[in-house]
Amino acid sequence: MTVRLPAVTGATAQEAYARALGDLERAGLSADDIVQVVQYVTDPADACAPDGVTVSTVSVEALLDGAAAIELTAHPGGGERIPTPDGVVTVADEIVYLPGILPADLTAGFREQYRSCLEVAGELLKAAGTGLDALVQTTDYTATATRAEYPRCGRPRRELLGGTGTDGLAVHPGAAGILVDRPPVPGAMVWLDAVASRSPLRTVNPGWRRYETLTYKPGVAAGDTLFMSGFGALEPATQRAIFDGDLEAQAEFTYAAIATVLREAGLTGESVVRLVEYVTPDGVAKYPEIAAIRERYFPGRPALTSVVCSALLRPEFLIEVVPTAVFR
Repeated sequence: MTVRLPAVTGATAQEAYARALGDLERAGLSADDIVQVVQYVTDPADACAPDGVTVSTVSVEALLDGAAAIELTAHPGGGERIPTPDGVVTVADEIVYLPGILPADLTAGFREQYRSCLEVAGELLKAAGTGLDALVQTTDYTATATRAEYPRCGRPRRELLGGTGTDGLAVHPGAAGILVDRPPVPGAMVWLDAVASRSPLRTVNPGWRRYETLTYKPGVAAGDTLFMSGFGALEPATQRAIFDGDLEAQAEFTYAAIATVLREAGLTGESVVRLVEYVTPDGVAKYPEIAAIRERYFPGRPALTSVVCSALLRPEFLIEVVPTAVFR
């Protein structure tokens, strides 16, 4: 059974990692069982990279507490760890965890860097015996200055991603787009986190027609896991951002949208095992006030990671939420 722990903060990444290991031990597991480490750091130079495991480093604007946060995912036995020139790939319970992905050519333009990230992901997946059609979730990080260029990633996604699900319908991975003005390395205009699955895939869409032409889906069911896109206060029919400036109303709408996708999959809020919440600087002051709303929608107390990004793709958004759920 996969164990997903809440992010643990610290004054440094090393301190946060030590605390996260303590939580892991209290859960009856050890460092040998880790399948993925995601470290959120305000200073990329502070990142720590445990040897021999899958690591993704995400530079962020700030954290609600401390200067670094560590998010651990573990599975008894640690799965199969596959070293590659671009980091360790881990396969556990047919889920393929990829290391953080940077473009191969940091001098290229935005679209070329995005395509390069997907190509690197393809090579990593090849090492695990699968391909880009197995992707179930991508998180794209780019800078506020490149917000206008972000739609240019549509072409490489259309050309490289997608497959056919068990129901014969098209499948694209869930996706989130987060703006961060602190690149992990100089010259990076975009960098990715990605997860794939070697299980058969199926799109989960509660009838939202906007996704019929997009290169991502609201949810992808793979094995016993439902991987989902990032959700914000966007009205599906009109694609209009709503509740500008009102964090509580945006959170309510966002959680309700997630609940709609869960129902389509035959799940409930108690099925959610992880929430990654990206809040903008304008939303930080009110962020503690949405805890009661979150608990109402997700009473199972999922592992929570909360980070402050520079902005979100829709300027009106104060929060974007990326959930993961399981079929129990």
